[in-house]
Order: sequence, then C-alpha cells, then structure tokens
Amino acid sequence: MIRAPVDALASLGRGVLDIVASFGRAHLLLLGMLKGFPGLLMRPRLTLMQLYSIGVLSVLIVVVSGLFVGMVLGLQGYYVLSQFGAAESLGVMVAASLVRELGPVVAALLVAGRAGSALTAEIGLMKTTEQLSGLEMMAVDPVKRVLSPRLLGGFLSMPLLAALFSAVGVMGGYFVGVGLLGVDSGAFWSQMQAKIDFNEDVLNGVIKSLVFGFVVTWIALFQGYDAVPTASGISRSTTRTVVNASLAVLGLDFMLTALMFGD
Repeated sequence: MIRAPVDALASLGRGVLDIVASFGRAHLLLLGMLKGFPGLLMRPRLTLMQLYSIGVLSVLIVVVSGLFVGMVLGLQGYYVLSQFGAAESLGVMVAASLVRELGPVVAALLVAGRAGSALTAEIGLMKTTEQLSGLEMMAVDPVKRVLSPRLLGGFLSMPLLAALFSAVGVMGGYFVGVGLLGVDSGAFWSQMQAKIDFNEDVLNGVIKSLVFGFVVTWIALFQGYDAVPTASGISRSTTRTVVNASLAVLGLDFMLTALMFGD
C-alpha cells in the first residue's frame, strides 16, 4: 500500500534532480562557449561559415513564411478595420504586428525547427563519431573551436532573419490590402511611417530577436553536446531541441513583451 506512493515520490525526485543537473551542465557549457568568443576575432571565417549555415540557408523558409503571414494579416486586418471605417490604417496594423511580435517570434520558431535541429544533429553526430574527442586529443578545445562559432552565428543571424520576415510580410500585406482589396496606397505607407516608432517598435523587436537567437542556438548546441551518442539518442535530442526552443521563445516573448510594452 505504501510502496507505490514512495516509488512515485522517488521517481519525481529523480526527475527534479535530472532537470537541475541538466541546467547546471547547460550553464557550464554556455560559460565555455562565451570564453571562446574573443578567439573568434582572430578567425572570422568560422563565424562567417555559421552565418551562412544558420542564416543564409534559412532565408527561403523565412521569406515564404513571411509572405504568407503578411498576406493573412492584410486580409484579416482589412475585414476587421473596414467594419469601423478604418481600412486606411491597414499598413500600421500589419507593420506593428510584424515588427513587434510576429517577425521575431515566428522567425525564431522557424530557425529552431530548421537550423536548431540541424545543429543538434550535427554536434550529436560529431560526438557519436568521436570527432570531438579527437579534437581534445590534439589539444584543441572543441567547445571553443566548434560550438562558440555556432553560438555567435545564431546570435547574429536571428535579427537579420526577423527583419527579412517583417519586410516581406509588409509587402504581402500591401499586395493583399492595396493590390487586391483597394486600400489607398498613400495611406498605407504614410500611416505606417507616422505611427511606427523606431525605439518603441523596431528596436524592441530587434532586442527580442537577439534574445531568441541566443537562447535557441544555446539550447540546440547543448542538446547536441549532451546527447547520448547513439542514433536514437541524437533523435531524442533533436526532438527536445525543437520542443524546448519553441517553448522558450514563447515564454520569453511573454516576459519581454510585458517589460517592453507594459505600463
């Protein structure tokens, strides 16, 4: 009668200890990667390669997604605003939605799914095939040589991808609102220019995307570095990367939005 609750309590305790230990390993790995940043100044090619791998190779999915999200915003925004005779404000609504929220958040979710999972699989495979151990045997720190450039590359790529997502989304909203539904083109752009504030809207969106880029890349690299060196272990770590990074982005977005735009 007492055995089952005791076993459940012990299982819960082991789960909590595993989570705490995982947080500890993640922060130790982060400290090691940050220590590798100064050395990257002498080897910029490593960072440029990761900017290409994480940023450039994600452009297509970001552009296509941004276009469709902008078109949906234009369509839905027009139907709502036209009921109040404010269809001319469609440009403001589309731009504010994209720059403040959807650009940084959706771009981060897309990068977590495409580049984050690829990073985890790559690092996990390097661990499985003992490439990381081989670097250590040659007196090369794999954290500084392999992981640090990827963390910096993800950190720098995210604001550029979010800006591209928002720009293409605005064009999608313009195509639907002005091109298909007849909203005045001058009002679309002039109200957007008048109402979108650089510090309040654009700069806060850039800060969000920087935070998301750092966290998503950190989670992806840790899951790969901490993966069980088997095929199934890499598969589980890749899944955890997408799930944990997506939840972290959404949770951080709530906290950052409350701090930036709250009264």
